[in-house]
Amino acid sequence: MAPLLLQLAVLGAALAAAALVLISIVAFTTATKMPALHRHEEEKFFLNAKGQKETLPSIWDSPTKQLSVVVPSYNEEKRLPVMMDEALSYLEKRQKRDPAFTYEVIVVDDGSKDQTSKGIFSSRGEKILMADADGATKFPDVEKLEKGLNDLQPWPNQMAIACGSRAHLEKESIAQRSYFRTLLMYGFHFLVWFLCVKGIRDTQCGFKLFTREAASRTFSSLHVERWAFDVELLYIAQFFKIPIAEIAVNWTEIEGSKLVPFWSWLQMGKDLLFIRLRYLTGAWRLEQTRKMN
Repeated sequence: MAPLLLQLAVLGAALAAAALVLISIVAFTTATKMPALHRHEEEKFFLNAKGQKETLPSIWDSPTKQLSVVVPSYNEEKRLPVMMDEALSYLEKRQKRDPAFTYEVIVVDDGSKDQTSKGIFSSRGEKILMADADGATKFPDVEKLEKGLNDLQPWPNQMAIACGSRAHLEKESIAQRSYFRTLLMYGFHFLVWFLCVKGIRDTQCGFKLFTREAASRTFSSLHVERWAFDVELLYIAQFFKIPIAEIAVNWTEIEGSKLVPFWSWLQMGKDLLFIRLRYLTGAWRLEQTRKMN
């Protein structure tokens, strides 16, 4: 019996090793190239409030605003107006309290590849906030992120990131979820920790604040363009030793999520594995900051 068990164990290990090699080959051969940081001619200009044509700003220029808010939007006709009402109400009130405070809001059409990055690259702010269009996070919590960012000073090479986090709400959310969805959640968190990002409990909260320099360094190195891009973004940040603060924020689940529980988690799990394997095999390499043409 013992020799048979030993043979089965050896066979199982061999099959596992073969599967890992096969998956690594697939990850390497199917790796997409880093998106080209290129603007078409019609994307290099915009019409200002007076209807005049101006050159679109670049993140590699000196900042001219204190805060840029970038909102990726994909089929958000119903949820976006509510979020924008709250955001603009807060920003306008803050500007009335502090006339020196300047801001801009960039709504990005996220239906095609690399649009979120293009929104970041057109920002004029000293700090850049990425905020989900669903408005699940209360917008005034940006001040919590600003404090978290400031607490990280001194910033190496002026780079730092503050991530909004829902981890403190985990017990409450588990009580409202099915066992299956709870299992999926824990499985995803384990894969994030095991494969990509250490020390951040909630990588997926769509409320993140970057210094201008951190945004240019991380987004210019990004490959993933869909659900798991937050994980790769933080993987890149940790590779470059950019300090990251995780800040508890107020969050409410809003109807209309594009995530389909099982299939979305399966896709994200595959993306996490491929992120790790593609960097390990050299299919993807982290380079110095690239500029958009």
